[in-house]
Amino acid sequence: MVRKIVKGTHIFSEKAIPATPADKQVITDLLDTLRANRETCVGMAANMIGINKAIIVVAAGPFQFAMVNPVITKKSGGYSTEESCLSLDGAKACTRYQEIEVDYLNGDFKPQHGKYFGFTAQVIQHEIDHCNGVVISVSYTHLTLPTT
Repeated sequence: MVRKIVKGTHIFSEKAIPATPADKQVITDLLDTLRANRETCVGMAANMIGINKAIIVVAAGPFQFAMVNPVITKKSGGYSTEESCLSLDGAKACTRYQEIEVDYLNGDFKPQHGKYFGFTAQVIQHEIDHCNGVVISVSYTHLTLPTT
C-alpha cells in the first residue's frame, strides 16, 4: 500500500526499533511508496511513512530492495556533499563515504552482507541515518552568507 510521506525533523529524532518478521507488511508498504515516488525519491526509511522501525528501501537502477536492521560495518573514502529528502525542506550538507559494507536482513529476514559504492552507498547511508536518529541539520536554502 502506498503510504503518505511524513514531513519534518521530529520523525527522525529517535533511533528506530529493530524490525521483526511481524513487520513484513512495512517492507511492502515502503517498496510501494518508493515506487510511487520514483521520480523524486531513491530511498526511504520506515519512519518516513510514520513507522519507527529499522527498515529501509533503496532504488538502484531498475531494482528496489529492502534492508532490515541495517548496520554499516565498514566505510572508506569520505567526502562532503548535499542531499535532499522528501521529509525535509531544502538541501542539507553532510559527509558520506564512497564505499561501505553493511550487515542487514533481506525482505525474507535472512542475514546478508553487502558492499556498496558511489551513489547507492550514499543513499543507503542517508536512510540508515534516518533509522539512527541522525538529522542533517544545515540547510543551504536558509543559509545567509556574510557580505564583505
